[in-house]
Amino acid sequence: MAKTLACAPSASCMVPLIMLFACAVSAADLPDYQTGSVWFTDGADRLAARASLPRGGSTAKNVILFVGDGMGISTQTAARIREGQLRGEPGEENYLSFEQFPYSALIKTYNTNQQTPDSAGTMTAMMTGVKTRAGVINIESAAQRADCPGTEGRALNTFLELMESRGKSTGIVSTARLTHATPAATYARSPERNWEYSAEGKCVDIATQMVELAYGDGIDVMLGGGRRSFTTTAAGGRREDGRDLTSEWLERYADDQRAEYVQTGAALADVNPVSTEKLLGLFSSSHMHYDADRIARDIDEPSIAEMTDAAIELLQKNAEGYFLMVESGRIDHAHHAGNAYNALHDTIAFSDAVTTALEKVDLEETLILVTADHSHVMTIAGYPTRGNPILGKVIGNDGSGAAEPEEETAADGRPYTTLSYANGLGFADLGDNTDADDRYGIAADSGRTDLAGVDTQAPGFHQEALVPLAAESHAGEDISLHAIGAGAELVQGSLDQNAVFHLMVGAAALPVTEE
Repeated sequence: MAKTLACAPSASCMVPLIMLFACAVSAADLPDYQTGSVWFTDGADRLAARASLPRGGSTAKNVILFVGDGMGISTQTAARIREGQLRGEPGEENYLSFEQFPYSALIKTYNTNQQTPDSAGTMTAMMTGVKTRAGVINIESAAQRADCPGTEGRALNTFLELMESRGKSTGIVSTARLTHATPAATYARSPERNWEYSAEGKCVDIATQMVELAYGDGIDVMLGGGRRSFTTTAAGGRREDGRDLTSEWLERYADDQRAEYVQTGAALADVNPVSTEKLLGLFSSSHMHYDADRIARDIDEPSIAEMTDAAIELLQKNAEGYFLMVESGRIDHAHHAGNAYNALHDTIAFSDAVTTALEKVDLEETLILVTADHSHVMTIAGYPTRGNPILGKVIGNDGSGAAEPEEETAADGRPYTTLSYANGLGFADLGDNTDADDRYGIAADSGRTDLAGVDTQAPGFHQEALVPLAAESHAGEDISLHAIGAGAELVQGSLDQNAVFHLMVGAAALPVTEE
């Protein structure tokens, strides 16, 4: 029997009609076929599982910040679908590892001088609590880009340096060059993000700043690409000052700590974390390979999950705690090339790295944050049927059941893909090959192309773009922040990007001035 809603009497005659109508109707019970629906029970079960996740303690001894470079909301959505489809599922119902965290927020990413940001300014905001200009690393925005004298008195200190100077261990992991903007913003100050191996005036290049970090006893773990910034031109690198920074780094710790330098995935796997205090791994001359290339071509580089595992193994030896930043840098590069395939596969590998961390840490004393620095202009559109390959052409259905789904065509009579870019190089068909180097300069067609005979799910397919540019651009919309563990409960609502720094400082109860 239906229950009638009780309505409290009102002393006022000014009761809205909608409220009077609501008081007159009966409350509805849910029928069995509704509560028995797989959608109903799955939703309830997922919410119950999320409510039972460990919330962590009040103070984080350890902080791990995961940054998917260029991992906007559309990238997360497409990657979750792709991951599910790789398992033979429709895909839409899937979740990436960090999407199941109990707390999340939206993050505004603008730089002080740009609506659509770059990685130097966005990572500076996260690491220092201060927004700055595009292209500038840990220098406040009164300074101009590439102006070395203008940096005087405007340098910003980072969360990594605070942790290192207070007896914590620190580490950085990236699939990009370790001197690239996002990892560099954890430890360096430069008015120009491109001063990776040389700098103007009295400014110091980024690679030198990494190996010479003066706070504490220096960074404990550094794993990623970018060997060329640390070695001389004679040795195949980019340095013209004759310095071999890898040798200098080893010499720095020769007397009191065991330091190891590795260049391959096999060598990293052989490192004994028990007997190693410092670890430097430079696995490629420039950026590391896309994850799909690494697997397909059996390249001896570690995965981002393997680097994360090795870093935590070494850092967790410090009873005082640690800070680790893990960046999936090549999501961004694949998007710039207009290649959704590698962007999605690197996002999936990034999600696996988060799973690795979750399996190794105690959330009662560890805060894990997962976010991006900015978004990209990839979009998902066209009304494809549920379960249609996310990298495929749009197969549509009007929902009437009158006909089988069929390939949709645009107004020009040609098929089109679910994923496309608002700008960039545009269509290219490289088959199973990918542009795995630094360059985006591939043969491309910025006009509409007949995709009827093209395998759009191949690794070397580059999606069409609306506006022809030399490279696809970042996007300016909000990105997401996901949190679990000690201190995660403050990650809610809509926040400016510089709030990430304050979230980490607050969770770690870290003093930011001298006591």
